[in-house]
Amino acid sequence: MQHSGPVGRPLGRFVTVAVTALLMGCGSPSKQGASAMAAAPARAQTFVSIPVPPPSPRVARPAPEALSARIDALARAFAGKAGIAIRAVDQGWSVEAGGRQRLPQQSVSKLWVALTLMDLRDQGRASLDTPITVRPQDLTLFHQPIAMLVKGSGYQTTVGDLMVRALTHSDNTANDRLLNYVGGPSAVRAMIERKRLGDIRFGPGERALQSGTAGLTWQPAYAIGNAFNIARSRLSPAARSRALDAYIANPPDGAAPLAIADALARLARGELLSEGSTRILLDTMGRSVTGRARLRAALPPGWIIAHKTGTGQDLGRRNAGFNDVGLLTAPDGNRYAIAVMIGDTLRPIQERQQLIQAVAGAVAESASVGAAAGRYPPTSE
Repeated sequence: MQHSGPVGRPLGRFVTVAVTALLMGCGSPSKQGASAMAAAPARAQTFVSIPVPPPSPRVARPAPEALSARIDALARAFAGKAGIAIRAVDQGWSVEAGGRQRLPQQSVSKLWVALTLMDLRDQGRASLDTPITVRPQDLTLFHQPIAMLVKGSGYQTTVGDLMVRALTHSDNTANDRLLNYVGGPSAVRAMIERKRLGDIRFGPGERALQSGTAGLTWQPAYAIGNAFNIARSRLSPAARSRALDAYIANPPDGAAPLAIADALARLARGELLSEGSTRILLDTMGRSVTGRARLRAALPPGWIIAHKTGTGQDLGRRNAGFNDVGLLTAPDGNRYAIAVMIGDTLRPIQERQQLIQAVAGAVAESASVGAAAGRYPPTSE
């Protein structure tokens, strides 16, 4: 049996109700009758199932033709492997171009660690206030601002602080320590499967993922100083190219942009977490400081964004994994889940940023036109 959740989860077909049989009749109970009920509650209650009408089905409106054409044109014009997906959370339509192919997520995958944590919180199995220690042996590689705080026996913080650092600053060590806390990659994969998030993979963690992408095998010494970059620079260009080719062909952290956009839409509708956990997660994503020249850069005043970026390694001019995914909220309250992912390209970073900006700009323009035409009434959610 399903029950209605605090953020609009659908009711099941029956609601179980406790009916109390009044010993003194069917009217208002006398003092004696009330005393009798209090003394024998087990014998006074009967549980019955009352049919409840099913929720009205969500009727998807047709996707805006101009937006569909614009997104298709953007994908075709970009020189590289890219996927774009947009889900209108409140209208139900979707637009995609290359959105069903599996592309590297890189740090976008930090979102699934956070979602696993908040799901455990809803189950009463985790708390954001739980103290946790980040030790020197927990350090990873690349972007890890928390490393400056890890000295001696370690840095004392909380689970919630690690989630904030992972989502807002894309801190690799904070995320990997959080990943260990929630049960490792297998726990995240189980959450993805249980919630039926679709074609979304979760990799082995930053150390193994980044080492394998570069053509190395992880060693603890790589976490110290610039050791990883030095070891990577000693590999031959051919070895690095083979490793990168293998990663792009079958990314262990790969995901379809359409699956990510759908997951974000479900999160926004309150279908994945409790109301409180949904708000905490989206508020934290809204505080992200990464990717200022990606989705955020193209939004007009009054729009709100909650997002997560991801950036993969470079090999010369080549890049594998340049992404931004998130929830865009228009001034009228209508919401759009969006995923723009670049899986492999030789184009410079500015052109990658421009593609992501162009998608966000197209969504904002379409929403403005739709609102002016009365196609998208303001949402009360």
